[in-house]
Amino acid sequence: MKHFSKAMFIGAAIGMLTLTAPQLQAATPKDQLVIGTSLAQVLSLDPQQATEPKALEILANLYDRLVATTPDGKIVPQLAESWTDDGKSLTLKLRDASFASGNPVTANDVVFSLTRLLKLNQSGSSYFKRIGYSTEAIANQIHAVDAKTVRIDLTDKVTAEGLLYRLALGVSSIVDSVEVQKHVVDGDSGNAWLRTHSAGSGPFTLNKWTPNEIVLLDANKAYVGGAPKMRRVIIRHVPESQVERLMLDRGDIDIGNALSKSDLETFETKSNFVIQRVPTGGFYVLAMNAGNQYLANPKVREAIAYGIDYKGIEKTIMGPYGRARNIPVPENFDYAIPNPDWHLDVAKAKQLLTEAGFKDGFSLSLKTISQTPRIDLATAIQASLGQIGIKVEIQQGNGSEIIAAHRSRNFDLLLPQTSALMPNVLGSMDDFANNPDNRLEANNAGNFAWRSAWDIPELTALAQKTSIEPDAKKRAELYAQMQQTFIDLKPALLPLFERFEPLVLSGRVKGYLGHPNQMTRLENVTKAEAE
Repeated sequence: MKHFSKAMFIGAAIGMLTLTAPQLQAATPKDQLVIGTSLAQVLSLDPQQATEPKALEILANLYDRLVATTPDGKIVPQLAESWTDDGKSLTLKLRDASFASGNPVTANDVVFSLTRLLKLNQSGSSYFKRIGYSTEAIANQIHAVDAKTVRIDLTDKVTAEGLLYRLALGVSSIVDSVEVQKHVVDGDSGNAWLRTHSAGSGPFTLNKWTPNEIVLLDANKAYVGGAPKMRRVIIRHVPESQVERLMLDRGDIDIGNALSKSDLETFETKSNFVIQRVPTGGFYVLAMNAGNQYLANPKVREAIAYGIDYKGIEKTIMGPYGRARNIPVPENFDYAIPNPDWHLDVAKAKQLLTEAGFKDGFSLSLKTISQTPRIDLATAIQASLGQIGIKVEIQQGNGSEIIAAHRSRNFDLLLPQTSALMPNVLGSMDDFANNPDNRLEANNAGNFAWRSAWDIPELTALAQKTSIEPDAKKRAELYAQMQQTFIDLKPALLPLFERFEPLVLSGRVKGYLGHPNQMTRLENVTKAEAE
């Protein structure tokens, strides 16, 4: 199977940049890592609530999970030192570890954390709900066998491997149940407190979070894996690409990951910087609200698919951020099928609109977070769809506004992004192929397809069948069937570009390797002295 290749991660840099005296003065301390990024999507630091990509790297370092995944997609131990699968349940043995509070990590903390995930009923709980776990049944599905042993029963909708990948997600972080329960208010499971505090066993603790400004993480010197090399990690909100480029050049920040294509390219000729292009397995997506009178029509959705200049946008805007692809499976994954013949074809798109009964076109709004590269992507889509008679009004907003609109179906068009649950067809299609209850009153905002009111019972059933198919040959056939069914449905979730995360690192930084799911760990990152 083709997993994420480490060779794809690092782009070599050439040339030389002479550092001046002012730059030396601005150089960050050797024992502090400073990251420049956009914090617009960081709405909460409660690990059972936050699912936004920029929040995940923070949570990955505040908390441990039972297991983790490596950048190339392998499952490895974290709090669980070993596990066994008897076909009916997954039994995990915990290592000796402590939370930052000093409390020991026990099986009761694991039960508390996973039960809390389902009890909070936030969007991240959908990863477990759609494989048969529920708030009502979880007490009979997960068991503390003893202080260091946890047993999780498998449902008829998931294999042990599928469960392990979910246990590696940020929402499966293990919290200090003793500490969290001290801060429960009005039955909120400690959510109000945990949104702005940490209660984990990870290599860092939360010192401070000021929304859309700064996050400070302090080293957990008692971390079971050894004290982190960095005394502190500082994550600064620097959403403007040009400002971030200048800060990198001056040495004010060590890592930048909110750069435009043109600003990022300026570092390709500077030998004291390294560029990483991290494949996420996910996509930049044009979400269409199928509850809209126009977008409910498959012919309109197909017209939009033919109304976008993917290759032109890839070349001029996306660059290191994306590769044109209209099936939600990266083209290098095993069993990925060829891309459908969707390309900019103005005549064909207009004909489809005519067949749908909208010869004269119509108007839609497009909502997007004010963040690179989505602003420029929205503008390009506006121009493309204008050629086929669809007038698009762009509505920019901050993370909380756009995410709330997405989860409440309050949009016509919207530009979200996805990641892959697992490094295979089933994992990359997870967000696109599951919507077990499309009713508005189901309020199933954790399901990506539900947010677009896209009713897909056939595809949902096919995804569930594939997830438990034990025979490799039959599973491969189902993988192909899932992808073709997705195309045939003229999706309301149109993948535009396979998503990459481009990063620019100062040459001083060693040991930082971006993770596909934004779960990048920082305890072993080091920095050389400034020259």
